[in-house]
Amino acid sequence: MFTGLIQGVGHLRGSEQQDGGLRMQVDAGTLPFDGVELGESIAVNGVCLTVVEFDAASFAVDVSSETLRLTTLGNLKTGAVLNLERAMRPSDRFGGHVVSGHVDGMGKVLQAGATDGEQVWRFAAPRDVHRYIAKKGSICVDGVSLTVNEVDDEGFAVMLIPHTISHTAFSATKVGDAVNLEVDLIARYVERMLGAHQ
Repeated sequence: MFTGLIQGVGHLRGSEQQDGGLRMQVDAGTLPFDGVELGESIAVNGVCLTVVEFDAASFAVDVSSETLRLTTLGNLKTGAVLNLERAMRPSDRFGGHVVSGHVDGMGKVLQAGATDGEQVWRFAAPRDVHRYIAKKGSICVDGVSLTVNEVDDEGFAVMLIPHTISHTAFSATKVGDAVNLEVDLIARYVERMLGAHQ
C-alpha cells in the first residue's frame, strides 16, 4: 500500500524489451533509498512495481504487457521525470489516502498552470473511471494523492500548491500529457457492495 505522498523524483535511465514486457532502469533521484531490498514494492508514477535489481542509486523493475497496456509506462522516453514512493510501513504517518498502485485508467492533462493566481489543473478521465470521481473526494494522478475540486462531463479539476509542483514530476508535466489515474478504493468497494444487493 501507498499514501500518494511522493517521496522522491527520479528519472528513467532506460528500458529494454523482455519476455513480452519491459525492464525499466530507474534513477532513484531524491527517493530515500537506504535499506532497499529485492522484491520491495515501489510506486513509479503511481504504478506498483517490484524491485528486481538495484545498486546505490538506481533500481530495475519488470513491467508486464498488461501494465504497459493500462498505464503510461510504455510510452515513457529515456530521461522522463518519475514520481517515486516506497511502500508504506505500519508505523508510517498516513498523510494522503489509501493508494494500491493499481491504475484504473489513463487520463490526459487539459489545463496546467496558473489561472487568476491559482494553480488549477484539469484532467480528462475515461468514462469507466469518471463515474468514481467525486467533488472533495480523493484521486491519485501519476502517484500523487490529490483532492478533487470540480467534476464535469469531461473529467475533473484539482488545485496544486507550489510545493506539490516543485517536489513531483508535475514540474515537467504539460498540457496533452497522459497520466495514470487511480480512483479512491472506497468508491470501488461501495459500488461492489451496492451491486451485490440489487
